[in-house]
This record gives sequence, C-alpha cells and structure tokens, in this order.
Amino acid sequence: MAKSLVVVESPAKAKTIQKILGKGYKVLFSMGHVMDLPKSRLGVDIENGFTPKYIVIKDRKKVLGDILEASRSVKTVYLAPDPDREGEAIAWHIADAIRADAGKKRKGKEASKGAAEVRRVLFHEITKKGITQGMSDPRSLDRNRYDSQQARRILDRLVGYTLSPLLWSKVRRGLSAGRVQSVAVKIVCRREQEIGSFLPEEYWSLTACLAGSAPPPFLAKLVEAGGTKVRPRTGQETLDLRKGVENGPFVVREIRKKLRRRMAPAPFTTSKIQQEAARVLRMPPYKTMMVAQSLYEGVDIPGEGLIGLITYMRTDSVRVAEEALLAVRDYIKAAHGEAYLPSAPNVYRNRKTAQDAHEAIRPTSIEHSPEKLKSILSRDQLRLYRLIWSRFVASQMAPAEFEQTAIDILCDPEGGVAGGFLFRATGSVPKFLGFLEVYQDGSNGSGRQAGPATGEGEATGGNGGENGEADGEKAEGNLLPVLSEGDRLDLKELVGAQHFTQPPPRFSESSLIKELEEQGIGRPSTYAAIVKTIKDRGYVRLEEGRFHPTELGGIVTGLLEESFPKVMDVAFTARMEEELDQIEEGERDYGRTLSEFYLPFSEELERAKLSMPSVKDELIATGIPCKACGGEMVIRFGRAGKFLACRNYPECRNTSNFRETAEGKIELMPDEEAGVACDKCGKPMVVRRWKGARYIACSGYPDCRNSLPFPIGVKCPECLQGEIVERTSRMGKMFYSCSRFPECRFASWNRLVNGQCPVCGFNAMAEKVRKGGATEIVCARKGCGEKRAKKSESGGVTG
Repeated sequence: MAKSLVVVESPAKAKTIQKILGKGYKVLFSMGHVMDLPKSRLGVDIENGFTPKYIVIKDRKKVLGDILEASRSVKTVYLAPDPDREGEAIAWHIADAIRADAGKKRKGKEASKGAAEVRRVLFHEITKKGITQGMSDPRSLDRNRYDSQQARRILDRLVGYTLSPLLWSKVRRGLSAGRVQSVAVKIVCRREQEIGSFLPEEYWSLTACLAGSAPPPFLAKLVEAGGTKVRPRTGQETLDLRKGVENGPFVVREIRKKLRRRMAPAPFTTSKIQQEAARVLRMPPYKTMMVAQSLYEGVDIPGEGLIGLITYMRTDSVRVAEEALLAVRDYIKAAHGEAYLPSAPNVYRNRKTAQDAHEAIRPTSIEHSPEKLKSILSRDQLRLYRLIWSRFVASQMAPAEFEQTAIDILCDPEGGVAGGFLFRATGSVPKFLGFLEVYQDGSNGSGRQAGPATGEGEATGGNGGENGEADGEKAEGNLLPVLSEGDRLDLKELVGAQHFTQPPPRFSESSLIKELEEQGIGRPSTYAAIVKTIKDRGYVRLEEGRFHPTELGGIVTGLLEESFPKVMDVAFTARMEEELDQIEEGERDYGRTLSEFYLPFSEELERAKLSMPSVKDELIATGIPCKACGGEMVIRFGRAGKFLACRNYPECRNTSNFRETAEGKIELMPDEEAGVACDKCGKPMVVRRWKGARYIACSGYPDCRNSLPFPIGVKCPECLQGEIVERTSRMGKMFYSCSRFPECRFASWNRLVNGQCPVCGFNAMAEKVRKGGATEIVCARKGCGEKRAKKSESGGVTG
C-alpha cells in the first residue's frame, strides 16, 4: 500500500509522475480546479470582507471524492498542481477539503484519527530530476499566492456578474463583460478608430539604377539636394528633381563599411512563445498553450518512458538554470564549433514587472533534439518543440555579424543645385551567421523575429556588442558591386514612385498579446484566454489574421467607457495587476484591494442602471414604408446585428435585412426566391441568412414561421437519404451536415461536391481551402488522403 499521496492537475502528468515515483506513492489528478464560486449567484459576501463562498464543481465531485478516499489511508499528502497562482488555489481547496473530511463518521467505519499531513511541492519540469528536486523540498501552502488568486477571481466575479446583466437590459441577453476582456476589446476598438481617422499623406521617392565597371547594377535613392534632406511631396517636385539629375554625372563620393552585430534572442517567455507560434506556425495562442502543456506533462519516449520535454510553460522570466546553460554550451561547441560559442554565457534581463518565479521555457534536456523525436511527437507537438528547442540553443550562441556598406553617390551637373544631388545605396552582407545558423529571424525572410532590442530579453553578458538590428539590414537584398571612391557610374534608369503614409496596422493575435503585455494587462497565464474569449463572445472577428471589432463590440465598448471610465481605463487595469502582484509578495492586503475597487465601482454601477442608454429599445427612423401595414420600417438591434422592423411591433411583425451604402443611405435587400412553396401555408419560400449560413423561410413570416435548412444539392454520402445543408455552429462558423440530423450525424467543415472518391469509393468529395486561397478537392471521408487540384470552369487547374 502506498504511504504517500501525490495530487497533480492532469491525468497525463499523473501517469508520468507515477512511473517516476514508483510503488511507494499513489498519484491522483484533480482535473484542474475542484472548487469555484457558484454560477447561479454572486458567491461573495461583500458585507463580510468579500468572503468567497466556494462550492465543489459538479463534475469534479467524483474526482475530489477519490482524493479524499485515498488521503484517509496515507500519512502525507503532497499537493503538486502547477507552480503558479491557479495551482496554489487548487492545492488550497484540496487541502481544505482534506481537513474538513478528517474525523467525519462514516457508516460502518470508525472516525479517522486525523487528517494526513498536507505539504505543497513544486515541479518546474516533469523529469526524474525535476520530480526528485520537488519532492525533496516540500513546503507549506503559500497564503499570499492563494490570496492573490482569490483577489483576481473575486474582482472578475464582481465585474462580470454585475455588468453582464446590465448589458442584457441595455443591449441584449447573453452578453458578457469582464474586467480584463472588456479592456482588450477597447484596445482593438481604439486601434480601429485610429485607422478610421488616419489621413494618408502623399510622398514620392526618386531611385536611380546605376552600374559601375563591374556587375551587378544596383539601386541608389535620392536623399539630399543642395545639402538638405529631400522628400518630394508631389509628382511635380519629383519631376523637377528628375530633370536636374537625368544627365548626370554620377560619381562615387564616399564608401563606408561598418561591422554590425545582432545579438541572439532570449529564450521564450509565455507571451513570446504565443506571439512567435502565431506568427511562424500560424498557431492560435490557446492552441499553443494546450500543445505546450502536453510537452510539459510528459511524452512516452521508447527506452526512457514518460518524460516532460519542456519546463513549465507559464512564465514571465528569461532566467535559465546553471546546469542547463552548461549543457547547451557543450552542445553548441560540439555541434557548431568554438566560433559559435560566446566566451561567457549570454545573460538576459527580465522585464521590470516580471515575477521570476519560474525559468524561461526551454527543453528539459538538450539531448532530446527535434530530429530524434520526429517519429514520436504529433505534428503540432513537433513544430512547437522545434521552435522552443531552436530558440533556446540560439539564445546561447554568438551574435550574427553583418558587414554593412553605405555608398554615397554625388550627381553635380553644371548649373545645377549648389552642392549637387546626393544618392545613397546601402547593402548588408552576412560575415558570420552566429545564432542565425539555428534560428532565423524576420529580416532574412523567414517571418521570425529575433527578439526585442531593449527591455525583456536584452543581452547583458557574453560577447556584448551592439544589440538589435543593424540599420542597413532591411536593404540586405541590394547586392553592391566592388567600387572605389571617385568611380564614375552609368545611369541605367530613373524611377519616381508615389507613396502614401500608412495607418497603424490592425492587431493580429500575436501583436495583441504583445500589446497586452506592454500595457500591463493580464499575466502569462491569462493572455491566451483573453484573446479566445473576445473572439468567442463575438466582440471581435479575425479576418485575414487581423482583428476587427464587430458592431456589437463597438457598441458595448462605447457604453462601458461612458459609464465605467475607471474599469475601462488601461492604466487602471494595469495598476490592478500590480496590486495583485503585491498581494502575492505579501506587500498588500487582499481585502483592502477589493474594498478600494468595489466602493467606487458600485457607485458607478448604480448610476449606470439609470443613465446608460438602452440600445435594445432604440429605434432609428429610415423613412422606408412597411410593406405589410404601411407603417415605417426602423432599425433595431438583435442577436445577429442590426435589422429592419416595423415601428408598429408587436401589432405588425414585418422584418427585413438591409444594407447601408457608402453615402449612408439605407436600402432594402430583396428576398431571394427559393423556388419552392411552403408546405404549411403554400406561400413562396425565400432564402435568408443567419450568421453567414443560408436557410429557407416562409415569405409569410410572421404569420407562418416555417423554416428549413438550405440544401447545397449534394446527397448525404453516409446515409444516402438526407441532403447536405448549411448550418452554423454556436461559435458562428459555417459547416455542412445531413438534413436528417440527429438520425444521421454526418458533418464536415468543408463544402461538399458531387463525385465519388476514386480511392475509397466514398460518395462525396469536398472543397478544402488551403492557406493562400488555393482550393483542393479532397475525399469527404475522414482518414482518406485522396486529393486533387480543383479545375476552373474553363477546364484549367486552379489549385
């Protein structure tokens, strides 16, 4: 019988740790939190110091029961949830449950003599070494860390539980607001406002294609005229400058060469791995954290057993353990040679707000190279692990070195501008790849970025040297010939080009996480959840990898900003995060933090109940007559957005979709005939849309509410009876399924087309859109790899 019980969060981690600890221990899992605030009520006693009223989560009762049962027969319980605030709260709730369970009388059994000793252990990596270190250093539960988590949970409950019903009454039911998520939506909305108010400015450039006595020809840009920097604002200015230089002569005035160094990037923190995985692997932050969790919890490696491949993945630190530094330096020396190894380890500075509770994200063993794990890891695991492994190795390699060349070329025609016209050509040639041997960055065309030049990740040790990108590396592709000062050059071409200044870009998933981190909004464990939540709630939408606020997101943000300026203030939200950190450090009382927040918030809430305008009941006149009763059609706001409805509702229930022209004019959208009659009333059926998917509805609505899913003209390949129809998921994504659902449960994300698979004989094929827009025809049966390029209407291949 096991003498000790170990409790972790997940089954995968429990399995790995059980194999490492052996028979003397029993390892169980909690499946995350076992207790939480109730869903049906506030669950916080505001009058009694904001005391939370936790209850056992419904589907965790059996899990907690198993833990309590096992705790009764052991001397010591080691609580080992993740080493962060959430893990501390899980451990605290389990410990409370064990203490409460001790001494209870049970039918047919004697009362327990007392609770088992409860100890907290921290595993920063799920390896034999990491587990041994954690078990050798058991400690008491950390009250301050637990209070910090409690404070966050209660703050979020106070805001979400009170603001959400307010939005239900003012906008529509089902909406939610959150202390952090609403600020994140505001950031997206604010960027959209900046883009909308941006006024592009015209400017021009004049570029000369020049050639020396030896190839290749190269490009040089006009930078000065008469000793003054020049940036033409109009085409006429550019034409005047062109006339001044088109007859030359062009003479090399000066050649400057400088060696630039680019330092290696720091190993990953949570935010950086989410940003990089989104940019390089096109992996959403939420998925990145799920895959990273699986790598941390353990992978079965033949001959070695279950081993955690990376260190803990929720961290804001770039610190690395000494033994890991020694191991990676030995690897670099053996694999790449002395030249690639700095004389001393590279050391990186943490951000000022970093808690530094855990190491940076790194491989637990440098011996587990991605190549050795190719046949073991899933595709996503391998891609993410390769990114982590390469970044860590690169972080301890020598800087990359580039020879940057700048050539100043003078065009000084007789009778021209005093001082002549100065053109400049720049180019950069790699002299030593250094860390770029294993980890490429964006300036070399891979789309990856080597890391920030200042702040988190700035190198402070090792070879030293200049940190950040060399000034001329953007012109790396401009190959320059061998030239000497005084050489005359031939003019091949002069090109004047029109440009416009660009507005700030919309946020991608990675750049939004970067913005949240820089603004101090959220913490490593919350970034992915914030981004996922604002998408799932319908406040933002992702188009071509960029966030756009939805109409709903803009309306809700405007209402909340007007009524709750403090809660929606970015700086205030960042200060709240700092106060939560102070609670964890024991520098601040959590009750005081909650009290100081809630008093002004509750006053704003009461005012908002009276003063916040109701969008739900707002009627916008259009002047368009109602076809049903002759009244006026007005704009209302519903679950799917704006729509037209008769002002005489509920006596008249006529509704219609509409579109708004560029001039702001409202136009009715005529119904598309479905070509069939309603089987209930005989009136024509029309095609309507709901969240992107089409459906067929009776034109006699609201008197007749008959509706049917929209068929796409393909028989169900599984039951051979139903039709394939368009449907929309709860998250608003369109998919295709059988009209006989739930009798037939066939479904596909891809649009089906008629045809039989030549490989497996399945009765339908599907159109699959690849990245870049190319479309393939693939077998609609899962598991069949048949695919072919899609043919265009003319018969040519388009995919």
